[in-house]
Amino acid sequence: MNHEYRPYTLIAEITYRCPLRCPYCSNPIDYARHGAEIDTDTWLRVFHEAEALGVVQLNLTGGEPLLRDDLELFIEKASKLELYTNLITSGIPLTFERLSRFRALGLNSVQLSIQGTRPPESDRIAGAPSFHRKLEAMHWVKSLELPLTMNVVLHRDNIADIADFIKLAEDFSTDRIELANVQYLGWALQNRSALLPTREQLERARTVAEHARGRLQGKMEVVFVTPDYYSVYPKSCMDGWGRRFIVVNPEGFALPCHLAQTIPGLHFENVRQCHLEEIWHHSSSFNQFRGDGWLPDPCRTCDRRARDFGGCRCQAFHVTGNAGATDPACSLSPDHGRIESARRQASHLAGLPVLFEYRSGRGFTQT
Repeated sequence: MNHEYRPYTLIAEITYRCPLRCPYCSNPIDYARHGAEIDTDTWLRVFHEAEALGVVQLNLTGGEPLLRDDLELFIEKASKLELYTNLITSGIPLTFERLSRFRALGLNSVQLSIQGTRPPESDRIAGAPSFHRKLEAMHWVKSLELPLTMNVVLHRDNIADIADFIKLAEDFSTDRIELANVQYLGWALQNRSALLPTREQLERARTVAEHARGRLQGKMEVVFVTPDYYSVYPKSCMDGWGRRFIVVNPEGFALPCHLAQTIPGLHFENVRQCHLEEIWHHSSSFNQFRGDGWLPDPCRTCDRRARDFGGCRCQAFHVTGNAGATDPACSLSPDHGRIESARRQASHLAGLPVLFEYRSGRGFTQT
């Protein structure tokens, strides 16, 4: 047991269902085989237990959280618990009337995803017609004076349009734009060869973002997230395993990060049977990679070990087969050659048509 760590944010993945089929979705690749969603009363109890544990922020996400009919009850409960509540949505199928109810019930902010800056490109990436409805949803958010973050997942097929994304955010007076390059896990790993940009594309985009950050300082926050595959050192995934974030997925499993359940050999408790405090402090899997006592070489002697905590455990597993390995995105990792190989492949594929594998209830579809 370790009482040193306190969760500040609960990420409530309230459904895997979604009207879109983005090729970088973090939902499970085999999501159609996953169990039933936990019920309303269980979620309300989890929110109460999270607040008692020290959580101050609640992210309502999915899939598409708007597909839950009880979303109003979740927002109302979170407001009564004085949790800062952020709705993370595609904007589909939002209505102005429902968003107005959310605001009246205490919703604090909205993060809305945009896949492209023009209808054909955006709809192709999303796997469904959605562009114009997203713009309408952004207009509603701003008209209700809710803080709005425009989230853009950057990849090889849209990274050249970064200036247009920033202009779109300016046109809607968004408070924040998050230009987040794909992290290659889940469906993004499945589509890595189609999504990974070249270093040249990335550096051009970074220059545009840095210029916009300076120009818009004090008016709009501009965040640019570099993909792990082009970093010298890995990021501190979720601020370290089991340190500050707790994820509860639609089936009720409490996790240190969205994809931790994809690592074999780890057992995660379910909030249907266990109290969140018990899970946070006592779960063997939450404690598996906490702190730095478990770190392998070269991490254990690295002066960055208290900053990045060895990087992402899911990435370590899905690239090397060993969740306890140094994140291969780190240039010091003995497995870093696997990342370099993926970068070389991205260079070879530059300029070729992009083919995505989309999620569906029956498996993969390609276009």
